[in-house]
Amino acid sequence: MSFARRLHELRIANRLSLQDVADQVGISKAHVWNLEKGLSENPSMEVVLKLAEIFRVRVADLVGENPDASDEDPAMVAMFRDLKKLDERDRETIAALMEQMKRRRDKGTN
Repeated sequence: MSFARRLHELRIANRLSLQDVADQVGISKAHVWNLEKGLSENPSMEVVLKLAEIFRVRVADLVGENPDASDEDPAMVAMFRDLKKLDERDRETIAALMEQMKRRRDKGTN
């Protein structure tokens, strides 16, 4: 689940308005709206930490980096676990491949 969607769901589940969250974090209501819509993709670590504190969740859960989350694809979780078993050199190779694939995706040349 994306950060934007998770943030929106947590805000609604906690019955908070955009302004409530903005006031508690110390950012503008528009910034919270942009975060929920995925229009502001890289919130500062300070903002992420405050959001995690407000919603009483782990940062990993908020940003969708928790491989043990119930909504994660089991195949992705298995790949993550396999990755942890590889030696450092193999992980570096995979990281380089992923960077190359992300650059290709960003250029729209899949």
